[in-house]
Amino acid sequence: MDQESIESLGEEQELYEHHRIVCDPKQSLIRLDKFLFDRLANTSRSRIQAAAKAGNVLVNEKAAKPSQKVKPGDAISIVLPYPQREVELLPEDIPLKTLFEDEHLVVIDKAAGLVVHPGHGNWTGTLVNALLFHFGKLPPVPGAEIPRPGLVHRLDKDTSGVMVVGKTEEALSHLARQFFDRTSDRRYNAIVWGDFAEDEGVIEGHIGRSNKDRTVMQVFPEGEHGKAAVTRWRVIERFRYVTLVECKLETGRTHQIRAHMQWIGHPLFNDAAYGGDRILKGTTFTKYRQFVENCFALLPRQALHARTLDFDHPATGKRMRFESTLPADMQAVLEKWRTYTSAKPLEGEE
Repeated sequence: MDQESIESLGEEQELYEHHRIVCDPKQSLIRLDKFLFDRLANTSRSRIQAAAKAGNVLVNEKAAKPSQKVKPGDAISIVLPYPQREVELLPEDIPLKTLFEDEHLVVIDKAAGLVVHPGHGNWTGTLVNALLFHFGKLPPVPGAEIPRPGLVHRLDKDTSGVMVVGKTEEALSHLARQFFDRTSDRRYNAIVWGDFAEDEGVIEGHIGRSNKDRTVMQVFPEGEHGKAAVTRWRVIERFRYVTLVECKLETGRTHQIRAHMQWIGHPLFNDAAYGGDRILKGTTFTKYRQFVENCFALLPRQALHARTLDFDHPATGKRMRFESTLPADMQAVLEKWRTYTSAKPLEGEE
């Protein structure tokens, strides 16, 4: 095929909009590639620049260069020569542990390893597929790019614990408002590296996507990026090298507890994404190292569990409280630490 034919084929190629962002009225003048890098997950600045140079980034319906400055009110589109994947949500017979159900809502105890909703790399086998099987059609979340029927909030794949799901549009809206207004109460148990000088505290620091790795979140203490986030913590039990803490969420940012705890120097135990999968406290003594590695094997995920959830019932207004006991993997690791740190002198302690 000659060059002219290739070019004519390119001209006829239909383009499909994959992303559309309308700039805020107070948007500052910054480069287009920087603007998109700050807002799109799982991509790099070089890929955005390449897409712009190929004519796949439009500003106000016209192809734009990566260096073009975005202005207040600009409509930015990313168009590609193939349609977005149609997400067909199918019911799947995945076991669920139900803590409560009525005609308005269902409360479940999510197992670690279960992805909450379909997305890149996980189009089946999710909590949403299981909910559709067990509870039938659920109301859609308004404005969601990928369908998330019934979901009021989410837990990370490897975080276990209590979740509430709305079964009607009214319940979904009412519950979502409680989460937004912070009238619900969510408390987590986490095993974190290190000991604390105090028994309780508050972590405040904006959270946004990391500039170096878009798959993880970063704390921006000056508030120059991200969204405001507040986590309250208190010590439950100390094990010298690790601590069991309770975390109360005042806000609900992605990876909030994981990012906040890493920021104050206490990454979650075995949290690979935030540096907790290494020996951060204690010695490198062979027996101690083996002990920690055995704990990692028992708990092959971040040590985080959504322990309790309180909210007002959307129909009756009654305050409801649900609790999930610590899963077996976290309990087993805590018991090992109790045994290890009760020994005197501690093996491996200098």
